Amino acid sequence: MKKVSWGVLGTANIALKKVIPAMQSGAFCSIDAIASRSLDQARKAAESLRIPKAYGSYEDLLEDPQIEAVYVPLPNHLHVPWIIKSLAAGKHVLCEKPISMNLQEAAFLSEEIKKYPELKVAEAFAYKHHPQWLKVQQLLKEGVIGDMVTMHTHFSYDQRDPRNVRNQVAFGGGGLLDVGCYAISLARLLFSEEPIRVRGLMEFDPQFNVDRVASGILRFEKGSATFTCGTQMDRYQCVQIYGTKGRIAILDPFGPPGLETEVKVFQGEQMEAITFEKANAYTLQGDAFSEAIRTNGRLTPLTDALANMSVIDRLLNAAI
Repeated sequence: MKKVSWGVLGTANIALKKVIPAMQSGAFCSIDAIASRSLDQARKAAESLRIPKAYGSYEDLLEDPQIEAVYVPLPNHLHVPWIIKSLAAGKHVLCEKPISMNLQEAAFLSEEIKKYPELKVAEAFAYKHHPQWLKVQQLLKEGVIGDMVTMHTHFSYDQRDPRNVRNQVAFGGGGLLDVGCYAISLARLLFSEEPIRVRGLMEFDPQFNVDRVASGILRFEKGSATFTCGTQMDRYQCVQIYGTKGRIAILDPFGPPGLETEVKVFQGEQMEAITFEKANAYTLQGDAFSEAIRTNGRLTPLTDALANMSVIDRLLNAAI
């Protein structure tokens, strides 16, 4: 299968250090251009990553007829505008999570993409492509831990730089949008339904006015999910899934950067450790998107992104 020609809008750290190198190692991705608002910065990024073309504006990249798809790692407030501009330029779009700042924006985007039925659009939740989560879903389906009753997710890091976009309200900063969205996405994925009730607890930084600790309770028809995320605490992530006959522990649920991972399954006094060989979720995500372009295959529909944003909005409205 011929590789898809990709362009990247922006020089965010996640793109330069993680996503671009991962996609470059994929079977179906060719990163052929990168753009920045600074041509010099774009050229430096292109040189360091051996990308053939550098552009001094996002518009210039979108005008390149050879680029078939774009990856958007821009700050949250720029996601929807540049998805729409990319579609108007005839490009498929893979956009970093969260897809938008709020549900209203996501709903507007949903209407806009109907104008481009031939183009693919997806929210970049790379974790879904990692083999460990395919295995966990299989274990749950097989009833290895009985019926799933509840789960808890923790995702935190320490970022206190006022210049960082995660600490700026206007850019869509705060832990809920940045990492809490993972916990919500995962709970919805594993329960295979939408929560019927949500409650939230949030603590805001007095200087930045963004949430630095956010906790949520999601009530589903089949069970419940809780989570805590934070931007000013020890860097850590884990997921615990509890069933009627056992539990599953995932110690590196969202960020396996090409390292070996392990899922532990507990049944009474017995524990089985399932080890996964090195796999990069960003590589797998890029190849899956590219393959869908070439074969007109299915991707996670944008309705999933809307549903996730709906829960985020409900948590914000229900938070104390």
